[in-house]
Amino acid sequence: MSKVRTGLRYSAEHEWIDGGSPATVGISEVAADALGEIVYVDLPETGATIAVGEVVGEVESTKSVSELFSPVAGEVVEVNDAAVADPAIINSDPYGEGWLFRVAVAEEGPLLSAEQYAADNGAEL
Repeated sequence: MSKVRTGLRYSAEHEWIDGGSPATVGISEVAADALGEIVYVDLPETGATIAVGEVVGEVESTKSVSELFSPVAGEVVEVNDAAVADPAIINSDPYGEGWLFRVAVAEEGPLLSAEQYAADNGAEL
């Protein structure tokens, strides 16, 4: 069963965001497990202005390609080059080394608590 990390908030599209400034964004273990072996990730450019719900990249696995949606609006201040170089770290550590990008948040979209997200997706905390 996939794990959901407490202390983070989640979008219905399976992205997580922490409360940092800038905020760190990644995909949940639920999403990583559903995708299977991730082989490619396309992330927004540093300096890009993104909007809530906007497609900002994609995650490709041996099974499928999934769009990456932004849970917040703001400016991308950093991307995880390690995840681009070795996308498998998203599978092995989606809440740690497998983070995707950091944003100076201007506005948040609708976000779920860890408890709500886990209940909606049959995952455990």
